[in-house]
Amino acid sequence: MSDDEQVGDASGKGGRLLGWVFQNLAGPSQVQGAVQGGSRLAREAWKQDLERRKQWSREQRELKRARREAQRSGGDGQP
Repeated sequence: MSDDEQVGDASGKGGRLLGWVFQNLAGPSQVQGAVQGGSRLAREAWKQDLERRKQWSREQRELKRARREAQRSGGDGQP
């Protein structure tokens, strides 16, 4: 039996069917030019979007912290 006819191998790749499913449904393991190949405008937009997401996360953490502090000072004992 040659390597091409083998159903599975010792590395745990799972055989032809699983390989086909991964290649055709899950997609390739890398995307060419995902970051490096984009235009300068696209990179700047990505950076701005990332910063907006980080800011939103910071605001959510602050709101959560403020709610916890309000509950502690309220004395109702509910988490």
